[in-house]
Amino acid sequence: MLQQRRAWSQIFLLVCSLAGAAIAIYLTAVHYNESVPLFCSGSGVVNCGLVLSSPYGVVFGTSIPTSVPGLAWCLVMAALSIVGLRTQPRWLRPVQFAWALVGLLTALYLVYVEIVRLHAICAWCSALHVLILLMFLVTLVRLTSPQAEEIEMEDVEGEETEDARSSVQ
Repeated sequence: MLQQRRAWSQIFLLVCSLAGAAIAIYLTAVHYNESVPLFCSGSGVVNCGLVLSSPYGVVFGTSIPTSVPGLAWCLVMAALSIVGLRTQPRWLRPVQFAWALVGLLTALYLVYVEIVRLHAICAWCSALHVLILLMFLVTLVRLTSPQAEEIEMEDVEGEETEDARSSVQ
């Protein structure tokens, strides 16, 4: 049962990562290809065009849209969740949490920029920020869950017992 819970959390992280990657790919396509339409409000508080065309819409000092690092972040999180579906190394939970924290801090900065500096919000960016928040919460719960430590200890003890049995035979 505990392995199923672990698998579901990894599946959730994978699905959120892939959804985030899809959003990032779409926003990157919009940036580089003018024939790709931007499906978002073009006026008022929700104004994706204003946000994406602002100086904050690209990585500082480059012409690379911020969606590219967002895509890379999502792909790394997806890879980590695939590792979590196959095996559960000791390093995975803290690494997933740290990676989610990096994503959350970046998202919080970008929300600040949207609200305080630009006075406009990008709906697509907000959707990705919500996905990052959800992934952060899942990794936080997994990191602080006492059951997670028990699972690891049971796995290690089970492996040690199996190793001992095979060496006796």
